[in-house]
Amino acid sequence: MNKQHYNSLHNLVYKMVACLMLFAIFQTSPAVAANTIEQIRYSTMPGNRLQIIVDMAEAAQKPLSFTIDNPARIAFDFAETTNKLQRRTQPIGINVADSVTTITAKNKTRVILNLTEIVPYQVTTEGNKVLITLDSESGSSPIDRQIAGTPSPRFSNNVRGIEKIDFRRGEKGEGRVIITLTDPGIPMDVSEQSGKVIVRFLGANLPENLQQRLDVIDFATPVKAIDSLTLDNTARIEIEPIDNNFEHLAYQTDKTFTVEFKPISQEELEELKKEKFGYVGERLSLNFQDIPIRAVLQLIADFTSLNIVVSDSVDGNLTLRLKNVPWDQALDIILKAKGLDKRENGNVVLVAPSEEIAAQEKLELEAKQQIVELAPLRTTYFQVNFAKVKELEQLFKTDGTGITSKRGSVIIDERTNSIMVKDTEENLTEVRRILTKLDVPVRQVLIESRIVIATDDFVKEMGVRFG
Repeated sequence: MNKQHYNSLHNLVYKMVACLMLFAIFQTSPAVAANTIEQIRYSTMPGNRLQIIVDMAEAAQKPLSFTIDNPARIAFDFAETTNKLQRRTQPIGINVADSVTTITAKNKTRVILNLTEIVPYQVTTEGNKVLITLDSESGSSPIDRQIAGTPSPRFSNNVRGIEKIDFRRGEKGEGRVIITLTDPGIPMDVSEQSGKVIVRFLGANLPENLQQRLDVIDFATPVKAIDSLTLDNTARIEIEPIDNNFEHLAYQTDKTFTVEFKPISQEELEELKKEKFGYVGERLSLNFQDIPIRAVLQLIADFTSLNIVVSDSVDGNLTLRLKNVPWDQALDIILKAKGLDKRENGNVVLVAPSEEIAAQEKLELEAKQQIVELAPLRTTYFQVNFAKVKELEQLFKTDGTGITSKRGSVIIDERTNSIMVKDTEENLTEVRRILTKLDVPVRQVLIESRIVIATDDFVKEMGVRFG
């Protein structure tokens, strides 16, 4: 092999190695966003509806969404998506739509529709387009428009029904009307009419054995009676309260729809929301069908800016419909529905199954107990100034009933009125604190008496003697 052939072979090998290195670099490089938002436009539609069109660079995937009542907003999360829009906020000013805002962070883009009021909406995809249709007809609910002959785009008219209607009393006197559905997707509407709370399920079949009146006044809750009937192909549940001193909340987890009544007064409304009710978070609305629990927790984390750590054992899907509830209450409802629990440490929230958290806390307690059992022992002398050590002897028992541990020992010296304690540093600190409280002088009462002797020949002279 001559030198020219050797150089040619050397260059070929060098190029092959360089290609392999570039291939490896591209293979191990971090994933980039799979799609891009190219343009956001809008157009009006018949029936006073407005359609927002989001043009994507590639085939569009249906984004996750949630609503906020105050201020009225609808947020759409596009995963693995970047943004090529020139302006962050784009004005609209048509019907209830005020403007649209786009925010991108870490390969995820959130599109926020700023509205004057919350209205029903529908999200669909066509090729590389995401179509968001707003039903801007205010003054009637989606279920009213279906009855009137204009079906809402979010609901279908499949015949479904109610399996069971139950009533339960909560620990704090709240009344819960629990309705079990055959299908979690049955459209419903909750309203107040003539002092009653009316729940309507469109196209739902109500069996004859459930069409009755339940008198629940003996449960001592704000609820007096529950009437169940069928009207215009709609299952209608009328809940009659005892008086107006109540607050009701409606929520759904899978096939169970619950209307909860809490006793409350007008004067204490704001205080009970913060103290008794316990939920003070910003209100939001969630409406999902068969969504992964991890995706819901991610939405709440983004909405609240909390750091949520989710255990690997958290899995599964759920269907939920929450309207105008505080986000912290929504989180509790979601966790309770899936048998989960949370632990807060500052601004970090750990979410895991209840059994897993209980087992972890048990291990932590056992570890602390082992630390106490293995802690070194020290000896300290305590001088008692006012009390008698014999009277304090019962406090220093080492059988587990006193303030010292089972490993500790106590020696009492009545001659010098002092105590010698041998125990761990933590227990010695507790002994010192208790002795400071007990070794104080006892209050005493001073009684004085004086004897005066007087004679009848006592003469008191007054005057002066001059020399």
